[in-house]
Amino acid sequence: MTIIKNFFWNAADQRLRFLWRLIIFALIFGVIVALTQLALQLVAPDLANPGNSTNALAFIQNATISESLTLVGLLIALLITSRWIDRRPFADYGFHFSRAWLLDLLFGLALGAILMTGIFLSEWQLGWVRITSTFQGFSDMPFALSILWPLGLFVAVGIFEELISRGYLIINLAEAFNFEFLSPTVALVLAWTLSSALFGLAHAGNPNASAISTLAITVAGLLLGLGLVLTGDLAIAIGLHITWNFFQGNVFGFPVSGTSTNTASFIKVAQLGPSAWTGGDFGPEAGIIGLIAMAVGVVLLVIWVKWRYGQIRWQLALPRFTPPNQKPTR
Repeated sequence: MTIIKNFFWNAADQRLRFLWRLIIFALIFGVIVALTQLALQLVAPDLANPGNSTNALAFIQNATISESLTLVGLLIALLITSRWIDRRPFADYGFHFSRAWLLDLLFGLALGAILMTGIFLSEWQLGWVRITSTFQGFSDMPFALSILWPLGLFVAVGIFEELISRGYLIINLAEAFNFEFLSPTVALVLAWTLSSALFGLAHAGNPNASAISTLAITVAGLLLGLGLVLTGDLAIAIGLHITWNFFQGNVFGFPVSGTSTNTASFIKVAQLGPSAWTGGDFGPEAGIIGLIAMAVGVVLLVIWVKWRYGQIRWQLALPRFTPPNQKPTR
C-alpha cells in the first residue's frame, strides 16, 4: 500500500508527483479550451476556426482573438493548478513583477528586434532577399491599425508559449529531475534541454516544417529558456519571443515558423538565397543565418545578465520545491 501511495504522492513535497500534476493540469486546461470552443461554435463560428476565414484581415483578427482567449484559458488553468495542485504561488512560474522584471522584459524586446534586424540586413546585403513593397496593410484599413492585429497576436503567442513551455515545464521538470543522485544543476539543465526539445516537436506539424526546422526550433527553445534558468523569471523570454516573431513576419515580411506572410508588414520581400542559409519557406530560424543569430543572442543575453545581476549563475532554487508553509516571503 505504501509503494502505491508513494507512486502517486510525494510526502516530502506534500503534493502529487509531477506526472499526475501534469495530467491534471492538461485535463483542466483541455476542459477550459473545449468549453471555450463550444461557446464560440455557438455564437461566433469564425473565431472557433480562424483558418476558415475568407480573407487575410478576417484571419488575423480571428486568430488574434482566438489566441487571446486560449491564453486566458491557460492563465485560469494555471491559477487553479498553482494553488491546489502544484502548491506554489503563480508568480513562481516566472512572474515576480518588479522594476528588474520590467527591465528584463525591455531587454528581451530589444534583443528580438536586434537579432531579426541583423538577419534581414545580412540576407539583404548578400542579395538573398529583394524588397517588393513597403507599408502593406489590409484594404480599407490604415496601415497603423493593420499592424496592430498581428502585434496583438504575437503578444498573446509569446506569453502563451513561454508560460507553458518555459514557466510551467522547466520549473516542474527541474523539480521532477531533482533526485538525490543528481545535482540541482544537472536537474535544471535536463529540464531546460527536454523542454526545448518538446518545444521543437510542438512546431514539427507546422506548414513547411522539416527535421532541420524542428532541430532549429529546439535551439531557439534553448535560447528562450536561458533567460529563465539564469534569472528565475520569464521577462527576457517573453520579450524576445514577441519581437522575434513580430519583426520576422510583420516588419521584414519573412515566414514565421512556416506560416504565411499574407499579412500586414512594414516590408514585403521575395526570398532568393539558398534555403539552407535562409530557412526557405519555414522562415529564418530554420536557416544557418538564424542559428548564427541565436548564438549571438546567447552571448548578448549572458552579457546582459552579468551586467544587471553582477554574476552568471544557474537559478538552483528552481529545482528545489519548498512547501508553501515552509517558504519564506520573497
